[in-house]
Amino acid sequence: MSDAKSGLSAAKTRLGAFAKSAPGLMQSFAGICKTATTAGQFSAAQKELMAVAIAVAKGCEDCILYHLDGARKHGADEVALIEALEVAVEMGGGPAVMYGAKALDAWRNLG
Repeated sequence: MSDAKSGLSAAKTRLGAFAKSAPGLMQSFAGICKTATTAGQFSAAQKELMAVAIAVAKGCEDCILYHLDGARKHGADEVALIEALEVAVEMGGGPAVMYGAKALDAWRNLG
């Protein structure tokens, strides 16, 4: 994902198009996302990194980019990302290693 910025832009464009086609669904989903990433016991950055780890374990490149962007906006750093990626690899095995490497590459290319 060395072209992370254009990948993120493309993902956001697709989400925007889907939101226009299914506004009720996407408004509801946006509410879920806002609630899930609002700081509480965990900071918003930590919650976004959790989402990155899950996206890596599930193998969703668009989700990885989207949540990397959120983690950056909330002040996460690369050290915290790597710790989250370690958990993703523990839970996702070999495929998570591959997506974890892609996530780290994208992180570095989004900066």
